[in-house]
Amino acid sequence: MAAKTENSVTIDAPLERVWTFTNDVEAWPEYFDEYSAVEVLRRDGDTIDFRLTTRPDDQGQAWSWVSRRTADPATRTVRAHRLETGPFEYMRLRWFYTESGGRTTMRWVQEFELRDDAPFDDAAMVERLDTGSRKNMAHIKKILESAS
Repeated sequence: MAAKTENSVTIDAPLERVWTFTNDVEAWPEYFDEYSAVEVLRRDGDTIDFRLTTRPDDQGQAWSWVSRRTADPATRTVRAHRLETGPFEYMRLRWFYTESGGRTTMRWVQEFELRDDAPFDDAAMVERLDTGSRKNMAHIKKILESAS
């Protein structure tokens, strides 16, 4: 069964700075708490294939997967999906950026369907994704606003 999460944050920073900061994939381990490493596998224009590795969880397990991310500077949107799907039939992400009065609203939409043999259900994954998104967005907001 398909599921979806949607989260947003408004940052007191210009769109260009938020866009540049959040699309610097190699720097993600610095401001996304759950990632320990990013390995860029391929670049083609505004598209990047990369491997993300998480920090170990409470049981000492680290997770890794490959994603493809395409940024569209003209529309200030990003589309991404997992190439290595893990427990998902699919995982698609879209990021939207809008500016108003020198402030930027960043919205993340994640759509997924779990495989039948996934070790958790949709509700648990939605909660995990929502919690992580809100935490990461708050952290990005703090970094960008304190740098002003």
